[in-house]
This record gives sequence, structure tokens and C-alpha cells, in this order.
Amino acid sequence: MADVTPAMIKDLRERTGAGMSDCKKALVESDADTEKAIDYLRKKGLAKAAKKAGREATEGAVVSYIHGGGRIGVLVEINCETDFVARNEDFVSFTKDVALQIAAMAPQFVHKDEVTHDVIARERDVLLAKAKESGKPEPVVTKMVEGQISKWMKEICLLDQTFVKNPDKTIEQIQQELIAKIGENIKIRRFVRFELGEGLDKKKGDFAAEVAAAAGVA
Repeated sequence: MADVTPAMIKDLRERTGAGMSDCKKALVESDADTEKAIDYLRKKGLAKAAKKAGREATEGAVVSYIHGGGRIGVLVEINCETDFVARNEDFVSFTKDVALQIAAMAPQFVHKDEVTHDVIARERDVLLAKAKESGKPEPVVTKMVEGQISKWMKEICLLDQTFVKNPDKTIEQIQQELIAKIGENIKIRRFVRFELGEGLDKKKGDFAAEVAAAAGVA
């Protein structure tokens, strides 16, 4: 059985709002798999953030982020349950961080459920063609491609991306921590990102590094 560390317990508590002892038991019962532990807590009715996930969130804010004198622009809608929370300092800070994240990392979707089968199939075909050039056996090629698809999905889905200000956490983890802290359901509903000259034949810079530097991230 995998070891359950204090750091894992702390992370699970932050993501679910459950008690320390409940988090430890959930991780033990789930063989130190955090996602399974979250499901365990949800089934037991102990995950505060998870219980709030089904509640309606129709308030919130549409926030913008403009970078580099107008070279990149982002609009993102993030919902909460009440206008009171929409003015909460932590909520406002979260919306700004999400807009910054979108500018820096250029996700294509909010979460993986939005990625259509056609999009996945197209990417799989490209990766499969490349993998076959390695000359490796088909079972190995298939495993390679599935691993690459999983990695690619995390790169294009906002909630699965690592946070530019803290690479140890994903955007979804940051969101769940905020839900547990504030006590309301919070959802990133939609976003749009514009980049000057996008689609045109021009030299591109490392915007992720540039936006992170502008935000004071080392």
C-alpha cells in the first residue's frame, strides 16, 4: 500500500474542506490516490466543496486581462451563488488569476468534458502517425499515444493546467480550495482569448514566460 504523507492529507483537506482525520482515512482507503479519496469523501458526505458543486451559481463576474499593451486580451466569466461573494476579495483575486492563466497558457477548453470526440480523434491520428515512425511494436505505440493524449488533454483544458503562480497545484485545485473557504459553489463558465496576429504568419514569442514575468512570477 502506498504511503499517505502529511502533504497529501493537507492537499486533500484544502480541496474538499473535510477534516484531517477524514482525509487521512480516505487516502488510506483509496491507496493514496487523491482523486479516489475525493470520491470516497463525496460518497460519505464529507467533502464540503463537492457538496456545493451541485448548487446553482448564477452570480459572479466577467473579468478582463490585457497584456503587453494590447497584444493579448482575455475575457472570462466566473460564477458564484451570490453577489456578496462576487465582491469578496478572495473571489476577485481568483478571477484575476484565472484570466492571467488563460493569457499565459492559452487553454482551449474549460474542462475535459468539453473536448469533443472529433477533436480527440484528430489529435490521436496525428500522434499515432508520428509514433509508428519509431518502429516500435503496436502495443507499445498504442500505449505511447494514450499517454500523449492524456498529457495533451491536461495542456488544453484550463482546470487541468498547472497554475502559473504555483506549479504544484492545478487551476481546479485552486478553485476547490476557494469553494471550501468561501462556502459557495464557484464555476469557471466560459472564456475567450485573443492574441494579436493570431493565425497570421509571424514570429511568436514565449507568452507564457512573458505573462508570468509581468505578474511577478519567477
